[in-house]
Amino acid sequence: MPTFHARTTLDRAFELTLLYKLLDGLLETIGGIIVLFIKPEFVVRLAHGVVGYHPHNLIAKHLLESAQHFGRGAAVFAALYLLSHGVVKVALVIEIWRERLWAYLGLIIVTAGFMIYQIYEIIFRKPSFSFIALTLFDGLVVYLTAREYKRQQHRLEHKHKAASETE
Repeated sequence: MPTFHARTTLDRAFELTLLYKLLDGLLETIGGIIVLFIKPEFVVRLAHGVVGYHPHNLIAKHLLESAQHFGRGAAVFAALYLLSHGVVKVALVIEIWRERLWAYLGLIIVTAGFMIYQIYEIIFRKPSFSFIALTLFDGLVVYLTAREYKRQQHRLEHKHKAASETE
């Protein structure tokens, strides 16, 4: 399916990031669909079942408080957020595999947009290790995608030039 073939470590890294984005997009899409059908009461029961009652455990306390504030509006927002992220990622990866140059640019723009939001969260809210790591990973995705876009663009230019010379 893909026309690029891993020749270097960076090529393999690009292929792995695409696979990760595809799997992430599929999980987000499935999660968004599930969240659409979850009742807020179920979220509270699930949180209690997962963490039990530990009044001195800050993580458990925070999780239970968050679950109690999870209303229908929050569920719809979470579902739409997950669905939009997931569907876009899956579509872009598939289109990259189908040799659509615009999909490379789309993945760069979408990922950079996520990074801007993540950087805002890191600077103005409570930064977490996982959010910082995700932002760094997304930076790697943008770099590798831009690199591969240039290579594919160059390959297609040579392909079109060779085709026009044989006519």
